[in-house]
Amino acid sequence: MTPAESPSPTPSPGPGPYAARPWLAQLSEAQRAPISPPPTVLHAFRTAAVRTPDHPALAYFDGRLSYRETDTLSDSVAGHLAAHGVERGDRVAIMLQNSPHFVLALLGAWKAGATVVPVNPMYKAAEVGHALRDSGAIALICSDRAWESHLRDAAADTPVRIALTACERDLQTRDDPRLLGFDRVPTETDDLLAVARAGHPAPRDRELDGDDIALISYTSGTSGTPKGALNLHRGVIHNAERQRTGHPVPPGAGYFALAPLFHITGLVCELAACFANGGTLVLAYRFEAGVVLDAFLEHRPAYTVGPSTAFMALGAHPGATPDHFSSFRVISSGGAPLPPALVERFRAGFGPYIRNGYGLTECTAPCASVPPEKEAPVDPASGTLSVGVPGPDTIVRVLDENGAEVPLGTPGEIAVRGPQVVPGYWGLPEATAAGFPDGELRTGDIGFMDEGGWLYVVDRKKDMINASGFKVWPREVEDVLYTHPAVREAAVVGVPDAYRGETVKAYVSLRPGASADPAELSAHCERRLAAYKYPREVEIQPELPKTTSGKILRRELRSPK
Repeated sequence: MTPAESPSPTPSPGPGPYAARPWLAQLSEAQRAPISPPPTVLHAFRTAAVRTPDHPALAYFDGRLSYRETDTLSDSVAGHLAAHGVERGDRVAIMLQNSPHFVLALLGAWKAGATVVPVNPMYKAAEVGHALRDSGAIALICSDRAWESHLRDAAADTPVRIALTACERDLQTRDDPRLLGFDRVPTETDDLLAVARAGHPAPRDRELDGDDIALISYTSGTSGTPKGALNLHRGVIHNAERQRTGHPVPPGAGYFALAPLFHITGLVCELAACFANGGTLVLAYRFEAGVVLDAFLEHRPAYTVGPSTAFMALGAHPGATPDHFSSFRVISSGGAPLPPALVERFRAGFGPYIRNGYGLTECTAPCASVPPEKEAPVDPASGTLSVGVPGPDTIVRVLDENGAEVPLGTPGEIAVRGPQVVPGYWGLPEATAAGFPDGELRTGDIGFMDEGGWLYVVDRKKDMINASGFKVWPREVEDVLYTHPAVREAAVVGVPDAYRGETVKAYVSLRPGASADPAELSAHCERRLAAYKYPREVEIQPELPKTTSGKILRRELRSPK
């Protein structure tokens, strides 16, 4: 498939309230300048490998791999893939957790000229099968445990004909094995690390450029069947550079991979930004609050990004102290709504200010963030925390149902145009035409922009609740719930009501050791919200359902099994 024509790297909003780009006033003179990134993340990685070959590229518990070692090992993976028939433009699926195996597989696939298909390790056989068949992946790199349990069968009726497996450990405590070794070689596959150590030379005729497809990233499917967004190499490196300059930390600093690397936030804002800065990517397999806090103390990273739910869990851990967070220069949040109450609670308890951000898979992670040395304002009417401002090379507009710009301060659908916006969806021309008219991404998110250029995301368009004809946005109710000291997580949905048509229901989980009953939480909201907005029903659960990127799944709460 050939991607549709890509959006202009120097977009123009045309006449209207956004033509003056009010958000530029929030940026420094240096930040207003368009960036000129290298063609791909691979170019940035190779530059770091030449400049600082002995600097750690990867840190995994007690293990380290230098840039030189990571470069050599991923060369060998690339050579193996090429020798087994992977051609330029072929798709290679990677289904691994946050481990060195993922990074070697990713770099190796790109060096072989392939497009990477990141697959969520939590996917079941049917979900994996859809990604493999839809993308046409001919190679699959996964854990040996997943291969033995269900992926062998899932891959049987797909185009996959090359399989590499890695012996990952469930590193849930500090005492678990953490070496970069392996126990055995599966009989039906080649072992990833054995391949990496074999010393194969990488093919030299597979160089990729900015217009090649770096990733086919499948959307979370919260609103339907997952679609494969075409993340181009120039979009990935553009946002990596924007993240590096917009969240500055010293060159070579540690970037902690709090978000999963198979998710666009982790891959761009952690891995790609880290390599663009010649930094050390700190990995800890998958999120577990106690393990993450230990890793903070051991590796003293300067930067991390993760969903608000991860910071809720870290802040609620009984062992968390300000010292765990003292090395950080920047902590940012993305992938899930960030309640203002959490920002203040976290700062009061541990010191750092969590910088908000906004993006989607379709815009290769961030399209707006809070500039350095500034704090996001809170909208006084709704209590919503701003997600930041766009960069100078990104145009964000707010549109009505007919696609016309609404005045500043008026809610509407957020639309994004810029070099990070994908050209469309893999194999879905109709969905591409509907989602990207004239190359502009229609996000499906409702928000508004104030006179100063600060962007606010109110909610997903499809999540709006209609109670007796009044619009209720779940985010506003959730933000109020988070101001209650007992609430750890909150999600609000509309449920059928014989009188109102729909009424507001809240699901919450409580902080460890805290107590509250449903009536108390409902009354807490009633005192702070209009009568049609506060939840008539509140259900307390031990844990709310989430995606692996930390986004709470309202869909599952609306349709409990």
